[in-house]
Amino acid sequence: MSTALDSLLDLLDLERIEQDIFRGTSRSAVVPRVFGGQVAAQALVAAGRTVPAEKSAHSLHAYFLRMGDPGAPIVYTVDRIRDGRSFTTRRVVAVQHGQPIFHLSASFQAYEDGLEHQAAMPPAPDPETLPTAAEMLPRYADRFSDPGMVDRLVEARAAVDLRYVDAPPFGTVGEPREPRSQVWFRTNGKLADDPLLHVCMATYVSDMTLLDSVLLAHGRGGWAVGDVVGASLDHAMWFHRPFRADEWLLYDQESPSASGGRGLGQARIYTQDGRLAITVIQEGVVRVPR
Repeated sequence: MSTALDSLLDLLDLERIEQDIFRGTSRSAVVPRVFGGQVAAQALVAAGRTVPAEKSAHSLHAYFLRMGDPGAPIVYTVDRIRDGRSFTTRRVVAVQHGQPIFHLSASFQAYEDGLEHQAAMPPAPDPETLPTAAEMLPRYADRFSDPGMVDRLVEARAAVDLRYVDAPPFGTVGEPREPRSQVWFRTNGKLADDPLLHVCMATYVSDMTLLDSVLLAHGRGGWAVGDVVGASLDHAMWFHRPFRADEWLLYDQESPSASGGRGLGQARIYTQDGRLAITVIQEGVVRVPR
């Protein structure tokens, strides 16, 4: 297991300070604020720790309310909205400096059999044939005005092996493309056999690239390049089938719309053997600097 993955697992191992109150810390991010995937994953950890082990997360809906301060702890308060026979619902509010910065609702379900169908997995190359972030990012060093950006991007991805199928947005600046993007990802090391941990790890990664397809449609390089500014607004995920975040997952993403200073990304996450594991939708602020 990599040191970076150990550090990320420590971040997700929240301190319990009361029965339904937890405290977490943050790690450095590419931009000087708390990474949205981190706060979403930590909030889901907090919710999951108040739910019986036989129930697994099947959906979450979240809003990013304020920019998080990476230098301050985050307190997560869990409300036990409902405990039913089949479903359990939790609401989590993340607070910093006395103000809510994030709100999450999550639902958990006891396993049951039911009707079964899924959308087919799209074609994608073998992830082992694609370059790692450490191999790919230095190729685009000239796209960033900040000479330290490549190192920060590599560090931000050190816990997760994330591989682009095609060039990322900052690789084709000024060249509008079809608003679709694919990446393969898995953690850089094995994880414990805890289903909640794998769901939370996928939640963490899901915020890394989902708005890339918005940028591709307009030939924009992204936040690291500086030709757009933005932030996540809301985020929703549905967990359909069991998966492991330490095994290859295909993140197939597209953007159906951008308007009003906002861009929408939607995606499906498949296991390497073709099972549809997760559906994700996110809207974010995407503005061109004036």
